[in-house]
Amino acid sequence: MAHVDKHAPGDFCWIELATTDQNAAKSFYSSLFGWVVNDMPMGPDSFYTIFRLQARDCAAGYTMGAQEQGVPPHWNLYIAVENADAAAGKAASLGAKVLAPAFDVFDAGRMAVLEDPTGAVFIVWQAKRNAGIGITGEPGALCWADLSTGDPGRAQKFYSDLFGWEISPGEKDPSGYLHIKNGDRFIGGIPPAHVRDPNSPPHWLIYFYVADVDASAAKAKELGANFYVPPMSIEGVGRMAVMADPQGAVSAIFKESHKQ
Repeated sequence: MAHVDKHAPGDFCWIELATTDQNAAKSFYSSLFGWVVNDMPMGPDSFYTIFRLQARDCAAGYTMGAQEQGVPPHWNLYIAVENADAAAGKAASLGAKVLAPAFDVFDAGRMAVLEDPTGAVFIVWQAKRNAGIGITGEPGALCWADLSTGDPGRAQKFYSDLFGWEISPGEKDPSGYLHIKNGDRFIGGIPPAHVRDPNSPPHWLIYFYVADVDASAAKAKELGANFYVPPMSIEGVGRMAVMADPQGAVSAIFKESHKQ
């Protein structure tokens, strides 16, 4: 088990489920991944759920409010920055929409909600008391994220300029998949536009590491998940599946081939 105490700028540092049924989501993910639920009161009738894995924070969830009416349940992806205000300003200058200017989240940190020039939403996070995800490399932990967009070239330029990511095709990989490298670590990718569902809005798809994709998929199905992509192997990479939880929030599960 690898503990994470601090995230480098440009790292994926937090994931957050926006759902229509928080209690059902807590039951689904705790059953599927073994997450432990820790509810933090946010008001008279609302609470923010922190999910924990091996006593480390790994994700969160909340019930969507009236301001998100018409938006389907989804996962929010947070990216670490040194200064949320500066990152939001820079993103805007590079063509992003600032959906929510930087604001403080109590003493946990400061965040801004952005929409990249191709339409995918993400959040920048300037950590204060809360660094974000505290565990990696364990089943049930975030391991990757893919940007689904109809304009990979525009996205490549935007994110490279904003975060300093190195975004390039893999060696000897003719698929057109672009790998995202932050510093010396690969953290995600941008699949070629032709493999995406043209009816799906641009979005970040998060991946959870699992010990056995087929077993996890079977369990998720039993718990009420639907599968957009049933378990499949990608030669030389690993095995994966894409699912929607019972409320409709989409994510992927993955295990790399050398750990089979």
